[in-house]
Amino acid sequence: MLKVNHLSVHYGGMQALSGVSLQVAEGEIVSIVGSNGAGKSTLINAISGMRNLTSGTVEFQGKDITAVPAHERVGLGIAQVPEGRRLFPLMTVKDNLLLGSTIPEAKKHRRETLEEIYQLLPRLKERENQIAKTLSGGEQQMVAIGRALMSRPKLLMFDEPSLGLSPLLVKQLFQLIRQISKRGITIMLVEQNVKQTLQIVDRSYVLENGSISLEGPGTDLLNNEHVKKAFLGM
Repeated sequence: MLKVNHLSVHYGGMQALSGVSLQVAEGEIVSIVGSNGAGKSTLINAISGMRNLTSGTVEFQGKDITAVPAHERVGLGIAQVPEGRRLFPLMTVKDNLLLGSTIPEAKKHRRETLEEIYQLLPRLKERENQIAKTLSGGEQQMVAIGRALMSRPKLLMFDEPSLGLSPLLVKQLFQLIRQISKRGITIMLVEQNVKQTLQIVDRSYVLENGSISLEGPGTDLLNNEHVKKAFLGM
């Protein structure tokens, strides 16, 4: 479904990514793990079209989308749950959700999709008329996920979704990601929570200093000595 070919990104006079290549097959949960500053968010923003490339290409469903602007990539079926949630704080939960369905195809199914999200995330139905900034951190993350789902994506990318959440909420978040995957949505997950991430993914890439250093099934990487020492404190 997704192919990233020899992707490099520079900004602020620094090289953030260097020759990154990866692929995500339809139906997979694939993660990008690494320490803070490794280039994970830069990579996901480059795939979304929000970060200009120095070199390399991005392909989606067999089509080169390198030159396609970010808002048009949403129409192709790519959605992102951004780091920090990025909600509209003075708008209600429902209005934040509806903003995720502004592309024509999603707008046609808006009511149906909203009901599906309320079934998946019943707390959002309870809070639909509440102002977003008054929600807890976990509830705000649910709104951010629901908003992305409103675009009816084929590929849903998460950028550090567990950041700032309690251990209990992190566990619930990873369960939710699995539920979303079972609905036929391909998942790409960028995370610092390496242990829990590798337990739920099909495959993972380890990003270090802007380059892919390791790749393989999540269970294999969990038992990799370098991963244990570098990320799991073992």
